[in-house]
Amino acid sequence: MKKLFAVALGILTAIGGFVDIGDLVTNGLVGSRFGMSLGWVVIVGIVGICVFAEMSGRVAAVSGRATFDLIRERLGPRMGLANLVASMAVTLLTYIAEIGGVALALQLATSVNPYLWIPVVGAAVWLVLWRVKFSILENAFGLAGLSLIVFAVALWQLGPDWDALWRQASRPLIPHDESHLTYFYYAVGLFGAAMTPYEVFFFSSGGVEEGWKAKDLGTMRANVFIGFPLGGLLSLAIAGCATVVFQPNAIQVDTLGQIALPVTIALGKLGLALVLLGFFAATFGAACETGLSVGYSIAQYFGWQWGKYVEPLRAARFHTVLLVSSIAAVGVLLTTVDPIMLTEYSVVFSAIALPLTYFPILVVANDRTYMGRHVNGRLANGLGSLYLVIVLVAAAAAIPLMVLTKAGQ
Repeated sequence: MKKLFAVALGILTAIGGFVDIGDLVTNGLVGSRFGMSLGWVVIVGIVGICVFAEMSGRVAAVSGRATFDLIRERLGPRMGLANLVASMAVTLLTYIAEIGGVALALQLATSVNPYLWIPVVGAAVWLVLWRVKFSILENAFGLAGLSLIVFAVALWQLGPDWDALWRQASRPLIPHDESHLTYFYYAVGLFGAAMTPYEVFFFSSGGVEEGWKAKDLGTMRANVFIGFPLGGLLSLAIAGCATVVFQPNAIQVDTLGQIALPVTIALGKLGLALVLLGFFAATFGAACETGLSVGYSIAQYFGWQWGKYVEPLRAARFHTVLLVSSIAAVGVLLTTVDPIMLTEYSVVFSAIALPLTYFPILVVANDRTYMGRHVNGRLANGLGSLYLVIVLVAAAAAIPLMVLTKAGQ
């Protein structure tokens, strides 16, 4: 039973990384416009995040230190600062969007204006980050987020033409009413959503919080190779539901309520209840994940005491960062900025930050000073190097595609 709950860290990371507010909407939008023709991007993202999450988790388990802590020490303060600025800009933007996503989920459940929920959600997230134990956080929201499996059940119940879905996924073609530039813009967005920088920082820092040692490498790998593929499969199920219900009617998905509609059609009120629970758990879990990642990275860069495993008074600066970030997120959202729009921008900007995130991890995972006999093998280095090329291409293409397509319009 203990080992079963140990895997919950990977589940939380997967639910909060692959299936957060951005992925919920992006996969629904992509499914409604492109069908399953961009499913290959999710698969590529699953493999990539597994490669680098395994590295960062192994670094944490073997060295007993989080990845960001070692990046500054190994590559120097300038590279560490570049990494910090790039990743924090994206992570803070994502944190703001996730709090907005929780408010949208609560609006669906209560019909109360989301702007009335935003201060409540911001306060609730901060209280959880301040007072709730890490193990409770990961188990509660990670396991509750599994209710999103209802999308896979709904897809089955909708009775789609499986051969047609498979043809779209295996032989991707750009729909006649979509441009190549728009297709690749959303490909970059899906890839950025799958490999957002905060996922690896949260995962490695969470391993330190959990007290992983070299003997726990098996548990760490179970987290990676169960949690992240599960998140990816849920993403494909969301896209599949949108493909079946919306694409034949040329309806473009752009709200959270539309994402829930296929489940309601297939499974009725019970399905709606489960999907609302999943929306809340996934977005709240992602808000906790991104909020902690902001605090982890800043505290680790400056060498402050950090973590939920220490008393708040001993990590006062870490908790101050969490408080200030939460206040800033609420303040931005109360300007009436659209959380969905913020999320769409955050996943694209995430692609830009990827090289500065993943190159240092590859360097640290090959350093015998920290890793001893647990340095990368040929397979890890080969895949890591291949994905560095992919993330460089995605980073270079992100802004031009955003400008040329007017953010996918």
